[in-house]
Amino acid sequence: MPPERRSRAKPERRTGSRPNRKVPMKPDKKAGAGPGGPPRKAAYSSQRKPPAGPRAAPAAVTIAAAEESRLRELNRQTLEEDKPAVERCLEELVFGDVADNEDALLRRLRGPRVQVQEDSGDSEVENEAKNNFPSQKKPVWVDEEDEDEEMVDMMNNRFRKDMMKNAGENKLSKNELQKRLKEEFQHAMGGVPAWVETNKRKTSSDDESEEDEDDLLQRTGNFISTSTSLPKGILKMKNCLHANAERPTTARISSVQFHPCAQVVMVAALDNSISLFQVDGKTNPKIQSIYLEKFPIFKARFSANGEEVLATSTHSRVLYVYDMLAGKLIPVHQVRGLKEKIVRNFEVSSDGSFLLINGVAGYFHLLSMKTKELISSMKVNGRIAASTFSSDSKKVYASSADGEVYVWDVNSRKCLNRFVDEGSLYGLSIATSRNGQYVACGSNCGVVNIYSQDSCLQETNPKPIKAIMNLVTGVSSLTFNPTTEILAMASEKMKEAVRLVIFLYLFLLSLIT
Repeated sequence: MPPERRSRAKPERRTGSRPNRKVPMKPDKKAGAGPGGPPRKAAYSSQRKPPAGPRAAPAAVTIAAAEESRLRELNRQTLEEDKPAVERCLEELVFGDVADNEDALLRRLRGPRVQVQEDSGDSEVENEAKNNFPSQKKPVWVDEEDEDEEMVDMMNNRFRKDMMKNAGENKLSKNELQKRLKEEFQHAMGGVPAWVETNKRKTSSDDESEEDEDDLLQRTGNFISTSTSLPKGILKMKNCLHANAERPTTARISSVQFHPCAQVVMVAALDNSISLFQVDGKTNPKIQSIYLEKFPIFKARFSANGEEVLATSTHSRVLYVYDMLAGKLIPVHQVRGLKEKIVRNFEVSSDGSFLLINGVAGYFHLLSMKTKELISSMKVNGRIAASTFSSDSKKVYASSADGEVYVWDVNSRKCLNRFVDEGSLYGLSIATSRNGQYVACGSNCGVVNIYSQDSCLQETNPKPIKAIMNLVTGVSSLTFNPTTEILAMASEKMKEAVRLVIFLYLFLLSLIT
């Protein structure tokens, strides 16, 4: 052993430390022997230098850590003595032999730490938080067969054998076989089918709509303008006196309509009568009643200016016109060119120029409202179920019994577009909004699809903005309120089957789409 190591003095014990704890101390340079001479003992001096301040702090931390470790060990030994042998054996099987070092168990439970390069600008707290993030765990085992690409035998299958290009292709991988099948399909179809491209476009459009919706929901603002007719909050409804309280009827009511200009309501029933009432909500006095002999009313409507009342019967081809200003009843027995045996369902254009009569065998007829003469007849496939004018009276929307909707131009009498009402097997009713934005289609299964009028004119397969399924029987009546904020739908197959749909949330849906 070199003389320099033998000359090192033994460190003295410190107060407060463990009896066997030794703290290494640097040897005194003066106590070492000179080169070539025997070692000299360090001379004890009565004047000792006090330890430096920065060196005392690590020593105190070391002493505190040692004391804490000793107390922890005593506590653990006390607990171990009280445990039965079976429990100690189970802990060794689960946690391993970590009785002498609890820190090792904690390190095992925490897992490995990510080695993060500390940035010179980060604080100590941030660096410590970065080190505490666990790394991504590696898989416990890896199946080598998953990495090996499975091969498919081409010789033992008569369908796959025809797809071999040469004799060396006895086996193909799954990916190569999928490509080969795709090539064979495209070759048989003469190229990529149109529905494949359509699905791709739909997927991209759906992704764009989802992104637009997410962007819309992340922003705040007034997306919906303030309504001038509907109040904010909960809509309050009040049950008023019946409109026909002064003249009730036992027969089924077939038509109810408010006057377009005055505060008057018309009630028509199968008892051959049409009654007009002044609506005030308190007494609703009767203005006038019209009786048509042997003419059960199927439908009655005001004209656009409110000066006339038109009525049809359940079993007659006669059209009655009542002039309210002159108080005269005018029957239209026959329209030249109109070969219908029974005239029932009809519609009046909003500008008061045209009258639309639904016939049989898919025909519907356009008449002049002023002269009641036939202008033209149009036809759809199947039986016509319902028809209506657009808000500008330039187009006609007709719903057939096959679930298709036809759009016709009034001036040219040409079909502009035809599309299938989504999910409809049998159309029953159709309505357009006053603002020219929506088209509502009702079917026999109780579903009401709401479309945008632009999509009905431009697309061959438009998608509804909203499908309303609050009715379980056929939707026989559809109408919008004048401000296009409420849609009323009803079914004549059930009692009290009337629903009101508020359109405020549909405005938000139209913004998203």
